[in-house]
Amino acid sequence: MKILGIESSCDETAISVTENGRTVLSNIVASQIDEHRLYGGVVPEIASRRHAENISWVAKAALEEANCTMDDIDAIAVTYAPGLIGALLVGVSFAKGLAMSTKKPLVPVHHIAGHIASNYISHPDLEPPYLCLVASGGHSHIVEVKDYTHYHVVGRTRDDAAGECFDKVARTLGYEYPGGKFIDAAAKLGDPKAYDLPKPRVQGSEYDLSFSGLKTAVINLVHNAEQKGTPIDREGMAASFQATVARALVDKTMLAAEHLGYKTIGLAGGVSANSGVRELLQKECDKRGFKVYMPELKYCGDNGAMISCQGYYDYLAGKRADGSLNGIATLSLDAISE
Repeated sequence: MKILGIESSCDETAISVTENGRTVLSNIVASQIDEHRLYGGVVPEIASRRHAENISWVAKAALEEANCTMDDIDAIAVTYAPGLIGALLVGVSFAKGLAMSTKKPLVPVHHIAGHIASNYISHPDLEPPYLCLVASGGHSHIVEVKDYTHYHVVGRTRDDAAGECFDKVARTLGYEYPGGKFIDAAAKLGDPKAYDLPKPRVQGSEYDLSFSGLKTAVINLVHNAEQKGTPIDREGMAASFQATVARALVDKTMLAAEHLGYKTIGLAGGVSANSGVRELLQKECDKRGFKVYMPELKYCGDNGAMISCQGYYDYLAGKRADGSLNGIATLSLDAISE
């Protein structure tokens, strides 16, 4: 079964064709990073306009790379939530028009579920149930993956997402957007103990996360040093910040796994590309005898393959949408499992 997957929730216009939820036949991504870098972050209006300009040729390229036509496609999957509403609407509108004109089933896919599904592409042996840490620019969740279409969020950030903090801290340290890869590269050259940063905690919620205070602490340290004319060890700050975020994410995940009885752990989302997070998660899972799954780096960020893959499982579960499908800016993963 071939699924065409469409992803446009932020600043990547991405379309892919996968077969049977595991084999990627094509994966085309039109990135807008260079344009948004001029503004230090994603500008929603620009993102929406670029999606509208790119989506037709990206779809054509995805079909050509997969060596198929729409006649070979069994269903169309599209990200409908959560994300930037204008960006989502471009993908949803295109998918609805395509489904209507070709008389193909339309499958609505939750963006976070798509990130989780990226592991099915990289690891054909992975099957639910397991516990997954999802960390990206907009989300930080610890999720029980009960089966391919049912989830329970046991922990989440109470304020900023981990990826957002990477970008804000990177900008404060003078790195370009998107900041995650620059922090990661700098951290390899720095001492993770160079700065004693606050350890994020949420009182009364043992699996929840918080990164706002950590972000503010780094910004204040850097700004105070600049005002006093004191030099900042950029590599040391990057290493200290990355180590603190990684420790917070991994420790909460290990705690949840131990309490809930999971010995299989997944990692997903844009921050899953971070070497500090990957290495610490692998180390802590090895220590406990847990099996850990991480997506290939090319599937960590937003991509159409993850939506196509999850769309396959949603299709098998009977999920369908009609012409009334709309984009939803905010929607809990728990809500689609009810």
